[in-house]
Formats: sequence, structure tokens, C-alpha cells
Amino acid sequence: MRRLLILPLVVPLLVACGPKEQPPATNPPAPSSSPVPQIPPSPEPTGKGPCPYLSAESVSDANGQKVSKVKTSADQPHPTCFFYALSGKLQLTVRVYVGEPAVAKALVDQAAPIDTSNPADEPAGWKGGYQPSGDGAVYAVAKGGNAVVVTTNQKQSVKARTVAKEAIGELRL
Repeated sequence: MRRLLILPLVVPLLVACGPKEQPPATNPPAPSSSPVPQIPPSPEPTGKGPCPYLSAESVSDANGQKVSKVKTSADQPHPTCFFYALSGKLQLTVRVYVGEPAVAKALVDQAAPIDTSNPADEPAGWKGGYQPSGDGAVYAVAKGGNAVVVTTNQKQSVKARTVAKEAIGELRL
């Protein structure tokens, strides 16, 4: 019976000591001061080869497949090069970007996201990533305002890395 008499006295005390509702924050977080870089659209093969910075023979040697034809995009100053296998299917693509450093980094992160890819640091001074992608692999690196992204239909990323290093060397990036 004493418990019943004490309960009406204790309940108001507990309510008064409970958590209070917090007023909403008056200052919302400031938006990021750096704008998101605009990544150029994916290139399309629009012109006939040859690739101005890689030979079909060097790609064939690096990727382990004969090259039946080469197409290029309209990108400037360096077109994207598309190398096709004897089956007529695309075997390797080399995309070169020259421009803003933030865009170069974003292109690399789009192709080989930092969260999912293995770190890539070849050639010296270049940074990016490599990983399996679809039916093959991708190797993507950037340095300053330059980016090179190589996709291959081969599972071994070393083939894409070899082509990326050769393209960077030929273009003197």
C-alpha cells in the first residue's frame, strides 16, 4: 500500500528529470565550397584508325590478342583509341584526358573508384587504381591535369597497365 502512495510522487520527478526535446539547429552545415567537376561524356568511336599514340602491334603484344581494326574518338588533343579483336569485339580502349586536375582525378575515380580498386602508382608520379571490370580489367591513373584510363577484355590488369605506361610515354605526359 505504501508503494501506491509513493508512486504518484515519484512519477512527476522522473518526468522532470527526463531528456528534454532539443531545438532544431539554427545553422545548417555550409555547402561544400568546391564544385563537383564536370566529367566529359564517355567517348564514342567515330573515326578510323590508326591510333596516333599507340600502334596496333604494341597493343596486340601487350594484350595478347591480334588487333583486327582500330577506331578513334573525336576527342582533342588526344583521341580515345578503340582496338578490336579478330572476332570484331572491342578488346582494349585507351582514353587520354588533358585539362583540369580535378576532372582528371574524377575520371580516374569513376573508372577505378578509390573505395573498390587496388592502388596504382605506375609510372612514377602517377596515382590511381586498377580492378576487375565486367569481362576484363581497368587501369586508371592521373597526374596533375592528365589522366589515362585503359580498359581491356583480359582479366589481368597488368596488360592494361602495360598499355597505359606505353601511352603515357609516347605522349610524354
